[in-house]
Amino acid sequence: MKTRSKLSLRDAQALVANLHPRYAGVAATMRALVPVQQKRSPTVFFDRSGMGLHDTVGLWEVLRYGWTRPPKGKYRIWHSRRPLEQLLGLALKYVLLQPWKLVYTSPSPRRHGWFWRAVVNRSSAIIAVTPSAASFLDWHTKVIPHGVDVDDFTPSKNKLLAWQEGGLTGKYGIGIFGRIRPDKGTDLFVSAMCEFLPRHPDFTAVISGLCKPGHRNFFDALVRKIKHAGLERRIIFLGDLSVEEIKSWFQRISLCVAVPRSEGFGLTPLEAMASGAAALTSSEGYFPQMIVPGLNGDIVPTDNMTALLRALEGICGNPESLLELGKQARAYVEKHHSIGREAKEIQDLYNEVLSQKD
Repeated sequence: MKTRSKLSLRDAQALVANLHPRYAGVAATMRALVPVQQKRSPTVFFDRSGMGLHDTVGLWEVLRYGWTRPPKGKYRIWHSRRPLEQLLGLALKYVLLQPWKLVYTSPSPRRHGWFWRAVVNRSSAIIAVTPSAASFLDWHTKVIPHGVDVDDFTPSKNKLLAWQEGGLTGKYGIGIFGRIRPDKGTDLFVSAMCEFLPRHPDFTAVISGLCKPGHRNFFDALVRKIKHAGLERRIIFLGDLSVEEIKSWFQRISLCVAVPRSEGFGLTPLEAMASGAAALTSSEGYFPQMIVPGLNGDIVPTDNMTALLRALEGICGNPESLLELGKQARAYVEKHHSIGREAKEIQDLYNEVLSQKD
């Protein structure tokens, strides 16, 4: 079998940068998107989190070959998603005089200070991932929402059997995925489950995500609340799972709940829907654009426990209808939110930037 040769920066038209050492939400979007981008045009990945993607380059290669002329035109794209990556791109362009055009993607749900904005504003193009994120920028070029790789996130053949294989009680699963901390609404989820589950014995809840030391007291309070309700066997902390493990739990659950109090985009409901689960979300991030009540799930006002409980009863009151929502959610993501669409729009923007006159 012929081994795929590594693409050199000298032969690349674009570089996507990830300087954050921890694998988190932004890294997850790049892990899914970069391979799709690489199929469209010569693209390398500058990574510090150890994702192991094809055509990953290090700092030495950037310093050594950043001055070389790209295969087409005079410039290459330097694509950042965090200020540190943007600062490095600026240094390469204006201090070392390497031929870069800077593109920045912002998912931020708030307006940053003057320094952050000054750094971002030096871009040749700025992508906002939601209309809300665009509203907090001084300017932007285009809104390009995230997509999901529907070949990577797929439904199980039998949702009920998949849940049984998870080894937990009940017939149907409800899950929340992401960091365990107040702004992600983990406490809202636990409080809602403490009221909902006693009335619905066929359901069990799972919580997956990293809890940093600074939120340990928050986590401990959740554990005490669950214990006080006598639901230790029906509200389960899965821990900080690998990507492959999370995919399996997306296939097992029938409903994904995402009720953050603040959110830049919110990718997990899309991934869960692509895996055949319905979604119930707050009104943060891109959720209002991805959720169609009655078609693929429901959406409730942010930080509203009464509305959350009402929506849970409405969605889960008829489990057969819940499973049908999951099937419809998969079809909706395939039609409207594929990662191929996202990659195409980004590549079109790259082409526009590279065609700009100096």
